[in-house]
Amino acid sequence: MIQQAERMKGLTSAIFSQLEELQKKAAASGVDIIQLSIGNPDMAPAPHIIEAMKQAVECGGNYGYTLSKGKPELLQAIAGWYNKKFDVQLDPNTEVHSLIGSQEGLAHIGLCLVNPGDVVLIPDPGYPIFSTGPHIAGAQLHKMCLTAENNYLPDLDGIDEDILKRTKLMILNYPNNPLAATATREFYEKVVALAHQYQFVVCSDFAYSELVFDDYRPESFLSIPGAKEIGIEFNSLSKSYNMCGCRIAYVVGNSQVISLLGRLKSNFDYGIFAPVQLAAIAALTGPQDCVRETAAAYQRRRDIIVDGFNRIGWHVERPKASMYIWAKVPTKQSSFDFAVDLLNHTGVAVVPGKAFGDCGEGFVRIALVQPEERLAEAVARIKKWLR
Repeated sequence: MIQQAERMKGLTSAIFSQLEELQKKAAASGVDIIQLSIGNPDMAPAPHIIEAMKQAVECGGNYGYTLSKGKPELLQAIAGWYNKKFDVQLDPNTEVHSLIGSQEGLAHIGLCLVNPGDVVLIPDPGYPIFSTGPHIAGAQLHKMCLTAENNYLPDLDGIDEDILKRTKLMILNYPNNPLAATATREFYEKVVALAHQYQFVVCSDFAYSELVFDDYRPESFLSIPGAKEIGIEFNSLSKSYNMCGCRIAYVVGNSQVISLLGRLKSNFDYGIFAPVQLAAIAALTGPQDCVRETAAAYQRRRDIIVDGFNRIGWHVERPKASMYIWAKVPTKQSSFDFAVDLLNHTGVAVVPGKAFGDCGEGFVRIALVQPEERLAEAVARIKKWLR
C-alpha cells in the first residue's frame, strides 16, 4: 500500500473539490452555471502583447532553455516599471527574479527561509498558498485573523512576543484576495518597524496592484523606507495584463532573499518560455491603456454586483481594488451551506469564506470574472431566490 508523506497530510482542497463536483452535477442536469467562484480572468491580453508573443513563437531560436532568473531585458523592464509606478529603485541584476507565476514563488519562499518549527505569520482568511507553502517547509503557522473591525488588517499589537521572537516570515497581501481589502502606508510603516525589531522577512503579495478603482492608488510595500532591508514583493502579469495562463510573474526586493530563491529555483526548474518573456516585456514597456481599461471593466462589474445586491437587501461593501467581492452570508447558514444552496437554486457559483480559513466563516467570495450582462443575470436570479 502506498503511504503518503507526512507533509501531504496538511494539504487539502476538500472544499474546492466539493464545489467543483457540485457544479459539474448541476451543469449535467441542465443548470446554466454563472461561474463566479474561480478568479480566472475572462478578458484577453491587449493586441500588442499577443502580437509580440506571436512573432516570438514564429522564431525558431526561441525554443531552447532559458535562464531561471529571466532574460536581462525582462529584468530591466520589471525594474523600470516599478520605478515608474511606485518610485521604487531596483537593481535588475540582484533585486529582480522572474517566476513561473507568483504562486510558484510563494510556494517556494518558505523552503528558502524556514526551518521546521519556525513561525510564519499568515493572514486568515488568506489565499491557500500562503499557508501550504510554509507548511511544506515545516513551519509552525500563526494565523493573523483579519476582521472588518480592524479594516481587515492584522492586529500587530495582538501578536504574542514569544511568537514574534520565533517568527522567520510574515506574509501580507494587499489589495487582498479574498477580502478585496487595502492597506495604508501607516500600517506598512508599522510592519517594517516590527520586522526590523524581531528580524524576520516580510513577503508582500502585490498581484492586484493594478486592479484599482475610484482613483485609488495602492502603496508598494517596498516604497516604505527600510522595507527592502527586510522584505520582498511578488507581482504578476496574470491579472493586470490578462496573462494568467502564460504563467509569468516576478519577485523584487531584498537581494539576499532573491538570491536564495534563485538558488532554489535553479535546482528545481529552468526559465520561462522565451516567447512568454518577450510578451511580458511588451506588456511592461508598451502602452498601458489596456491596464486602465481592464481596471475600468472590473469597476463596472463591481458596481453591478454591489448596487444590485444592496438593492435586493444583501448589503455588501464597495471595494477599492481587486477582482473580488467579499460578502457576508445573508442567511443563517454556514458559508458552505449557503454557497451550495445558492448554486442549486440560482446556478450562481461562489466560494464559501471557510475555504480561505476559519476567520472567513460567515462570508462568501464573489469573483468578477463574467461579462456585465451575466453579472446582471446573477443579481436577478439571486433576487428571485432571496425574495
